[in-house]
Amino acid sequence: MRRFSAKYLEDTRRGMWDDRRALAPLSLRDREHVVDVGCGSGELTRVLAAETPGAVTAVDADADLITHVDAADDRVLGDATRLPLVSNAADLVACQALLINLPDPVDAVREFARVSSDLVAAIEPDNSGVDVESTVPAEAALTRRARDAYIAGVETDVTLGSHTDEVFADAGLVDVETRRHEHVRETSAPYSESDIETAQRKATGARLREQRRTLARGGLSEDDIDALRGEWREMGREVVEQMQTGEYERRTTIPFSVTVGHVE
Repeated sequence: MRRFSAKYLEDTRRGMWDDRRALAPLSLRDREHVVDVGCGSGELTRVLAAETPGAVTAVDADADLITHVDAADDRVLGDATRLPLVSNAADLVACQALLINLPDPVDAVREFARVSSDLVAAIEPDNSGVDVESTVPAEAALTRRARDAYIAGVETDVTLGSHTDEVFADAGLVDVETRRHEHVRETSAPYSESDIETAQRKATGARLREQRRTLARGGLSEDDIDALRGEWREMGREVVEQMQTGEYERRTTIPFSVTVGHVE
């Protein structure tokens, strides 16, 4: 399973739940006990705790990440495929951007169904459908090239948000329903510390250096990766220059699905 820092999770999920209508299928107002699996640093946990009158348990396998969770009634260290909870412990087991990072998401959903007496829910992105608009002309095309190679080379299904309903059906859930939504992230002046750090990393090509093995598995040769990194760094320098004059703007649209299924 891939690991992420608390800062990465906070940055990528910022603003996602400003509008919570996408969570309507979870019937949070009716829940007595909700379990947030793969809670990370607790972005979804805080939303669940605010929206349900019941108890919220946060579960994650990363002992460092779970220390950032501040809204749960209980925090539990545990693997998504072997939850340290008794059967029927909750009436909703949910996760956000967890299944895309697991080698066998069906096994995890089956385990969610064991722990839930009623509903299982998953909020998962479809990374193949991400759209980027930028004031730096090369950024959208370069991002697409890098993403396509990454998707082809990564060892888990990071496009799972496009077919989470199939995973639920394979796990034995019934009355499965899925709805597609969009998370829009915008960058413009005045820039946050995170925005500036991201631009600086683009200018060094750090992200592509870190993903080199994955990009190679995705079909890029060493020369291809070096050439892409060169273009990426040039693009990053232009981002930094536009930030210095307050001109830089970027809009990223990430499609995601909210899928629910009932325990039979």
